[in-house]
Amino acid sequence: MFFTVKKSAIIIIFIMCSLSVALVALLSLPTTEAANFGKTVVIDAGHGGEDGGVLGSLTHVKESEINLAIAKQLKSFLERGGYKVVMTRNNDAGLYGAVSSNKKLADMKKRKEIILEAKPDLVVSIHQNYFPSSYVSGAQVFYAPSGEFMDLAVQMQKILNLELDCDRNAAKGDYYILQCSPYPSMLIECGFLSNPSDEANLVSAEYQKKVAYGIYSGISFILGSPVPM
Repeated sequence: MFFTVKKSAIIIIFIMCSLSVALVALLSLPTTEAANFGKTVVIDAGHGGEDGGVLGSLTHVKESEINLAIAKQLKSFLERGGYKVVMTRNNDAGLYGAVSSNKKLADMKKRKEIILEAKPDLVVSIHQNYFPSSYVSGAQVFYAPSGEFMDLAVQMQKILNLELDCDRNAAKGDYYILQCSPYPSMLIECGFLSNPSDEANLVSAEYQKKVAYGIYSGISFILGSPVPM
């Protein structure tokens, strides 16, 4: 029991030190993009267009809007950190043609095309959650049902638990985006729009930025923090 507690403490200290290094590196960078250091991240802002995702229980805000706002903040952090960033969508439109008979299928296939073309070191899909019971809250990371890249999701979850003051575990998720390519992928449900506290936070630009920085910290921990110029 003592060994387990001691080991957990060491892991937490290591993560906190890594986050501190990432923060120092980020603050040391100029406001313009830093030189790319060879790592590519695809940011997938979930939903879009006619598919707004879930709605906030109080504000009725569309999930797709929050996803995109966080994705844009994350893009800014990553580019300042020296990463090459590819977005699956940059606006509110869906990724399908006007005459697509199955817009959802067309949308998902386009996301896959973007990921395969980018050949990324990591794919991060941004979403918001919903649950019938309003007490459920917190950010949660999902990995493919096969268990592949589970270790990366677990690392991201630990960092988000620390950054966003939540207590959840990474879990398997049967999502297309996690299985459509051979590249390391994770899906992050940033909070529950069915929980009043989470919803109040997630509609706030300040909190969206906090979530984005938490995810950026996790990515830097997983892929390696850039060295500031």
